[in-house]
Amino acid sequence: MARTFTFSPDEFYHIYNRGTEKRDIFMSHTDRNRFVALLYFANQSEPADLKLQGSTLLEIIEKRIGAPIVEIAAYCLMPNHFHLLIREHEEGGISKFMQKLTTGYTMYFNKKYERSGSLFQGRFKATHVADDIYLRYLISYIHLNPIKLIEPKWKETGITNKARAEQYLETYMSSSYLDYLGKERPESMILSREVLPEYFLSNADFKTFVTEWLTYGPE
Repeated sequence: MARTFTFSPDEFYHIYNRGTEKRDIFMSHTDRNRFVALLYFANQSEPADLKLQGSTLLEIIEKRIGAPIVEIAAYCLMPNHFHLLIREHEEGGISKFMQKLTTGYTMYFNKKYERSGSLFQGRFKATHVADDIYLRYLISYIHLNPIKLIEPKWKETGITNKARAEQYLETYMSSSYLDYLGKERPESMILSREVLPEYFLSNADFKTFVTEWLTYGPE
């Protein structure tokens, strides 16, 4: 389906895609680390050597030589899909970044698992973040995705154990949640947190900002 909009500089977009036929695209911790590394490495104006098979973020930090072409505000990896909150930094930046990201990860995945063909379900999906309300919602929505792994129906039936859910989020390594909580780790380099409005003035404010959604009733 053709998009009804074009990407515009300084605008936010929710970018997401899943595995073809809803298959898992992250089979191991190593796979997730590789995708996270590509979030950093593919975000450059210069051509990226996408054949760096299996390299981690720490191994490729100094290999990125070009300026960033998008600003990543949030991300989350789930077993069969991913979510990104991105601001277009320069014209065409999102399209270039996503082409590098998905091509690089597909090359890695297909070689590792001895498969061929498309890994993702067609072209990546995108929605324009047109207002402040939607932006605030997406920040929480993206970071709360992992809760579905321990309580698949929490949005329909309500959360059964809020404390357990909060604790799980703080152990989930494959999202930007920990970076906003102030955890010192290399993954923080992926983010351009300054592009977001000042919704939260401290790490504690961010945690409350996100987890207050867990107290809401069923949708």
